[in-house]
Amino acid sequence: MKGVILAGGLATRLRPLTWVTNKHLLPIYNKPMIFYPLEAMAKAGIKEVLLTSSPDHSGHFASLLKSGEDFGLKLYYAVQKNPKGGISDAISLAEEFAENGKILVLLGDGIFNFNLKNIVEEFDKKEKGAIVFGIEMPTDSGQYGVVELDSENKVLSIEEKPENPKSNIAQTGVYMYDARVFSFIQKLKPSNRGELEVTDLNNHYLKEGTLECRILDWWIDAGTSFDELLRANNLVAEKVKQGELQ
Repeated sequence: MKGVILAGGLATRLRPLTWVTNKHLLPIYNKPMIFYPLEAMAKAGIKEVLLTSSPDHSGHFASLLKSGEDFGLKLYYAVQKNPKGGISDAISLAEEFAENGKILVLLGDGIFNFNLKNIVEEFDKKEKGAIVFGIEMPTDSGQYGVVELDSENKVLSIEEKPENPKSNIAQTGVYMYDARVFSFIQKLKPSNRGELEVTDLNNHYLKEGTLECRILDWWIDAGTSFDELLRANNLVAEKVKQGELQ
């Protein structure tokens, strides 16, 4: 499997911090935000990673990360010309890179410490399908895609930012897809937000019964607000001092 890290977008909610740089280059305690998904890829056993970013800041990533060898990775870059195109649009940039294989996709502003290696190895052996990762959120799950599960953790539905969430399981920015993901993206239509929604993409797998969900122990969407950025810094600082993170 190969890896894809999505690090584009305009990050208007974090201005003025993001007027001159990409939000994924902002610090989370002792290192840039983008280091965390790169380290997660390396820990999962992924060797080659494509990083997508916006035209304004792609050079910033290359200057910082170079070839990726500091992470034990071979790093490639792609530019998302339309930063408002959505997650699925950004994933589509990896079609040639994926070489008709499965991919692990991480959003660049998601901070977590779950080791994906065993699930990557398990998924790599599957003939087809996709895996989404969720997290229990007692409140405000409706600001994310919400995953409804049955008693056996089978996915019943996924809704993007619903007014009345059917569960407290929020969809995180961690996904695994088979090689058909790019043909599914081609069938998507822009949502009311003008984006190709990742929830619509995941629903293609749900309809055919090949979508699975796994639950993370903790995960922070560090790029959504000043409060979440601060919470990510504080939590990571705590876990570094406890020896759970480096």
